[in-house]
Amino acid sequence: MKEKNIIYRQTQIVYKTTGTGSPVVLIHGFAEDSTIWDNQVEFLKDKFRLIIPDLPGSGKSDLITNKDTGISAYAEVIKQILDAERIEKCIMIGHSMGGYITLSFAEIYTTSLIAFGLFHSSAYADDELKIETRKKAIDFINKNGTEPFLKTSIPGLFYDTGNSGIINALLEKGKTFLPESLVQYYQAMIGRPDRTAVLMNTSLPVLFIMGEHDKAVPIKHSLEQCHMPKKAHIYILRNSAHMGMLEETKKTNEILAKFLLNP
Repeated sequence: MKEKNIIYRQTQIVYKTTGTGSPVVLIHGFAEDSTIWDNQVEFLKDKFRLIIPDLPGSGKSDLITNKDTGISAYAEVIKQILDAERIEKCIMIGHSMGGYITLSFAEIYTTSLIAFGLFHSSAYADDELKIETRKKAIDFINKNGTEPFLKTSIPGLFYDTGNSGIINALLEKGKTFLPESLVQYYQAMIGRPDRTAVLMNTSLPVLFIMGEHDKAVPIKHSLEQCHMPKKAHIYILRNSAHMGMLEETKKTNEILAKFLLNP
């Protein structure tokens, strides 16, 4: 595993590369970093060239200080990483917020993709209730910091809250996040547009992995969207909520390998 970096808007962005073969980008979600994919990286690295970034403000990457930073800026970061790696085309998989970034990338840089996947993610814009929920979270983070916030939010991402070891590890990693990072992510998510047109208009194969018990991205929404692309690969994780890569690791690995080998 090699650790590399680029500079985007005077900000250092760190990413990892490993493996050989067709290029695959794995984009983590909100309050995560590249290590969320560790199990998948170990499984896939012998067949694919993996690029796993820490998004700005996560892991070892610095936060972009521009207050107007949105989802499309994160997509630009990914494109700059691909340019640095001299990768013209790749498959991109995004978890949760990473899926929002993947959709933005697909909208702006269509010709740079062979296929893409939404892992517990959605093309819908936030509705009024979701916006209100995110704004309340921003207020809570600003008043109390990241650690108390993540203690209240991370357990609800799991179907089986008895996964105390995994949950505690995420909470420990969550201590490294600045409040400003989580606030910026929330504001970016609130400001993103509806991108269902990307799904309806794309000729690319699209992978949908949804959790039957997902409260963050309801399965109802995923089922509504998975019929929009011309070519869709659809999987439901029956024993997962929002963290399938940790809750059903073996099945997730098999799904990803199958899609990546033959999208």
